[in-house]
Amino acid sequence: MSTPEAPQTHWRKSTHSGAVENECVEIADLNDHIAIRDSKNPDTGHLTLTRQSFGALLTHLTSQP
Repeated sequence: MSTPEAPQTHWRKSTHSGAVENECVEIADLNDHIAIRDSKNPDTGHLTLTRQSFGALLTHLTSQP
């Protein structure tokens, strides 16, 4: 799902990003959606998820060994 990005979107890096600054994901709050992008290639687009889907993704990722 792709939703147009707001002109003043505030992106923030994951707190789980490694020591290498260019190997991170960034997220942005788009009101009813959460956007996720690759910090190495921020101009190539982003993945947009509903808040519910983003929560399910985080639950799944944190349950992995």
